[in-house]
Amino acid sequence: MTMSTEPHLTRGVGLTGVVMFGAGTAIGVSIFSVLQPAAQVAGSGLLIAIALGIVPMLLFATVYAWLASTLPVSGASYEWPRRFLGPFAGFSIAWLRIISNVGATVVLARVLVNYLGMAIALPGTPVVAAAITLVFALNYVGVTVAARVQTVLMLLLIAVLAVFVATGAPRASAATIGPLFANGVPAILAALPLLISLFLGIESAVEIGDEVRDPQRTIPRGIALAILLTALVYGAVAATALGLVGAPALAASKAPLLTAAQVPLGALALPLVVGAATVSILKTMNATALVFSRSLFAMARRAALPPALASIHPRFGTPHRAILLAYVCAMAGLLMPDSLVFLLLAVNLPTMLKYIACSLCAIRVAKGAQGVAAGAWLRIAPRRMVAIGWCAVVAAAIIIVAGLEADGRPYALVGGWLAIGTLYYLAYARRAPR
Repeated sequence: MTMSTEPHLTRGVGLTGVVMFGAGTAIGVSIFSVLQPAAQVAGSGLLIAIALGIVPMLLFATVYAWLASTLPVSGASYEWPRRFLGPFAGFSIAWLRIISNVGATVVLARVLVNYLGMAIALPGTPVVAAAITLVFALNYVGVTVAARVQTVLMLLLIAVLAVFVATGAPRASAATIGPLFANGVPAILAALPLLISLFLGIESAVEIGDEVRDPQRTIPRGIALAILLTALVYGAVAATALGLVGAPALAASKAPLLTAAQVPLGALALPLVVGAATVSILKTMNATALVFSRSLFAMARRAALPPALASIHPRFGTPHRAILLAYVCAMAGLLMPDSLVFLLLAVNLPTMLKYIACSLCAIRVAKGAQGVAAGAWLRIAPRRMVAIGWCAVVAAAIIIVAGLEADGRPYALVGGWLAIGTLYYLAYARRAPR
């Protein structure tokens, strides 16, 4: 009997890597930008809105953690809907996520240049292209390398934010924060669609299930720890910023954390905040590149995309062709409109649809589909899991509807892209062998 020498994905990610991929994706550019519009809408009530924003993400994270403890697999957001909702459902979610991932990568790269531009004049598009190239190169040479870089970047960000909190908290005051309900409950609820972006991506590690050591245990534990870490960081930073300068000052600032950091740090605030923003954005780009490429790899592995894209690099153990295609797509994304509202909605809409699909998968599995629920490491009663799944579906639907008032163009873009994908599926992917 001969042993197979066919290249395979390397299980090089442990618990720390899972936590850092999840928290590293969530604790990203939003913390440096969303405080301004949130303070404008909700005032000091943004602290309550942050707490409320955790609720839907807890639902989504529970769904992902439970499914990951049942069936860990790379490209999970494609594989689960394909298996439990049907091939077209899996294809549609993964196809729409191409726009989502491209938009996220472009947003992050452009915001990176904007923050760096606060300290030094830089040519915009070349630096954006260089940043995209860097993160995809890291992912090309190995998931272990990408995970280590993610961990280092995450620790650097936490250290910088810790300096801000440690120096600012002693000078913050409850009087400066003011009444949390001053703007009213409706204003707090109106800020929710903005603040939900703080937690998106907390489940990122499920997309590399084939590359995680002991994934059925490691991924659920990692997601839980990532939620805890993210909530602690956001709560501490937002409370400190409000306590230093108050909601009106944050609402009037284009760089709210910089405005707050200047109180305790003075001239040191600029390099500190710009440095933190740079680290934050780079690590989020790193996690996005990893998730994007694994989604394409999963589609190719099932022949929903050309099977050649499922090739594994013999040396690095990475889906190198899928990574290269993701890189090309991300570079093409530089041609998209540069409106952040447009790009963020183009990111969030497919993401919410992905959450709906995976929540429906959890409902079906909990009801006994294919008899796989018995193997779940994370023990949740089937009826309770069904209830959690439906709550997650409703929460995602509400968030989708809430974004319509901001800009309808991304909805047209996503609908058009889905129509193109449907034609491709009918012409090619539907007839591909499974």
